[in-house]
Amino acid sequence: MGTTVFERRQPSASVIERSLENTAHAAFWLDDVERPSYPTLSGEVRADLAIVGGGYAGLWTAIRAKERDPQRTVVLLEANRVGWAASGRNGGFCEASLTHGEENGTNRWPDEMERLERLGLENLDGIQDTVERYGMDVDWERTGQMAVAVEPHQIEWMEGDDFLDESAVRAEVASPTYLAGSWDRTGCAMVHPAKLVFELARVATELGVRIFERTRVTGLNGKGVQTLTAENGSVVADQVALATNVFPSLLKRNRLMTVPVYDYALMTEPLTAEQYDAIGWKNRQGLADSANQFHYYRLSADNRILFGGYDAVYHFGGKVREEYEERPESFRRLASHFFTTFPQLEGLRFTHRWAGAIDSCSRFCAFFGTARGGRVAYATGFTGLGVGATRFAADVMLDELAGLTTERTQLEMVRTKPIPFPPEPAASIGVNLVRAAMNQADHNQGRRNLFLKTLDAVGMGFDS
Repeated sequence: MGTTVFERRQPSASVIERSLENTAHAAFWLDDVERPSYPTLSGEVRADLAIVGGGYAGLWTAIRAKERDPQRTVVLLEANRVGWAASGRNGGFCEASLTHGEENGTNRWPDEMERLERLGLENLDGIQDTVERYGMDVDWERTGQMAVAVEPHQIEWMEGDDFLDESAVRAEVASPTYLAGSWDRTGCAMVHPAKLVFELARVATELGVRIFERTRVTGLNGKGVQTLTAENGSVVADQVALATNVFPSLLKRNRLMTVPVYDYALMTEPLTAEQYDAIGWKNRQGLADSANQFHYYRLSADNRILFGGYDAVYHFGGKVREEYEERPESFRRLASHFFTTFPQLEGLRFTHRWAGAIDSCSRFCAFFGTARGGRVAYATGFTGLGVGATRFAADVMLDELAGLTTERTQLEMVRTKPIPFPPEPAASIGVNLVRAAMNQADHNQGRRNLFLKTLDAVGMGFDS
């Protein structure tokens, strides 16, 4: 097996260790803002629509519901705090893609791809319009995203109208690892994740949505009107939207449809003017390299660098647990890869390290459905691309709850489901085999072995 650039050009151990000294184990985004507080549910509440989940998907559903019908009574229930999970911890890449990239969408829905790309761009434009219309302070930057080749075999993957050769890509961002690039200038925005979720909550409440935190829903019952039960109260609702994503679904049918995959990230201290000049990056686009095990990175508003990805870790049993968020080997690996990418930044320190669980499904993008005679709708399985796609999902759920036939609901992507993951121990064995095979491909000029090709053929996969 060959080596990757991150193995051929490793920084010294002392550089890595020094960079991680005194790093806070906390999500930078949540540390960077003042968190709003909402009451806990007590007693019985009646609503036209109840939403379970206080992340992007739930909050977009609440806002879009009130925008459609301002008289509708909407209640949102969050088990912990609004935005505490994936919505407050992600990289802040708000992408137009609804299909986890063009290749995945084309392989699965070739006849719909032109429409899906159009709908994705319309959705991203709609997010930008919402940000502007409600005066949302979210550090929105429509700078696009640049994919970079860091191995020779990846160069051909960059070809197209947006192709940048070695000199052109390094003129954008000065990394000695870059061999070529492809810059999608319109299909992605950078955003402050926690600011976005808290501003969505603000807008929702101003539109009349009632938000309850620390209210874990333990039951969903009813053949007609639905009753959601929590420890200290209940909500009786005509309709329900489930936006729990990585957490166990209140519908048993969906329990094997997703698995929690842990993603890891580091945030640097702010760059000095000299450090910023050393790497260029004047156009502030999001960056991602092109292996199966890839890194994503971007600048914050105060010129810190978020550097995340590569390791995608599944734990036996498929549980979401706080102890899984501390994985020193993943943080050391990220720090090593960071200084391989930007050796001119040696001496820079990381202020924050964190991890979070992603709702990964076997087709790499969200799936949708209804239950209880159309009274309950759900969307889940975003697989790391939910910052933008959750707004589209909110509209799908609201269309389905209203019994509407729309362009969205007629999509094959919306009408079909992914292949479920097998129960344990098969799930853990399968996921680890896939991870090993992807690692092998990255060390073998991207060549996928028979195992991965077979999974590709049946539409089954694993990603973060």
